[in-house]
Amino acid sequence: MLRQVAEGVLAHESEFIKSQAVVVQREAGVLLIDAGVTDDEMVAIADDLRRLGQPVVAGFSTHPHWDHLLWNAKLGDAPRYGTAHCAAEIKAFLSDAHWKDNIAEELPPEIEVPLELLGLITGLPAGATQIPWDGPTVRIIEHQAHSQGHAALLIEESRVLVVGDMLSDVLIPMLDLSAADPIEDYLAALRLFEEVAGDVDAFIPGHGSIGGADELRARIELDRAYVLALREGHTPIDPRIGPSAQPGWEWVSDVHDGQAQGLAQRSDV
Repeated sequence: MLRQVAEGVLAHESEFIKSQAVVVQREAGVLLIDAGVTDDEMVAIADDLRRLGQPVVAGFSTHPHWDHLLWNAKLGDAPRYGTAHCAAEIKAFLSDAHWKDNIAEELPPEIEVPLELLGLITGLPAGATQIPWDGPTVRIIEHQAHSQGHAALLIEESRVLVVGDMLSDVLIPMLDLSAADPIEDYLAALRLFEEVAGDVDAFIPGHGSIGGADELRARIELDRAYVLALREGHTPIDPRIGPSAQPGWEWVSDVHDGQAQGLAQRSDV
């Protein structure tokens, strides 16, 4: 299930919209980032780690969307973290007595996974810059581009950047339209990625293909061009939408249309 991305960093790409689960290794155990989506895949990751003799000693969710908050009991009961904003968002969601019904409406029919362990994360102190675990330094780069409390993670020793739901080769930038200025939030996050690009040899998006240093810069530019086109009210020239979209990903064009309409409605208010 797991393949090596760099020394000390493993990843698994799910069959569900190419979701990436990431493992950061140390001798006594691992940090598991965005544990996975399907129950079978999370069990398989747990089995792989058991064979490696490396239990999960910490978990981290890059942001408060359901597909980054799942867990399986076979992964153990290690502490799971998120940014303060991320934890606050999911805590508010779980406080609704009907949250399971609400999330069931979002789950695709092919996803069958127990929800009891969803979102059981501890918020780190506001402004925290590192994940608290006894392993390689993992720097938190918090921003508000895709959601409140979204975090990219720089695994400094391995020179790997985990970017959450950004810099995908199959998904367009999906803005947080509930934010006061979703366009500027996204552009600001891309600038943060540029600032650390010189320290990165590989990056892992939440959905899509893993890339190297040159591809990182190319995807930053691709995402920026898309967002700037939205700001100007233009139709982006983007390989992820329209006739050039990868087979099976044609629905991303519908996501773009809805996003453009949402921004247009905001500007009319």
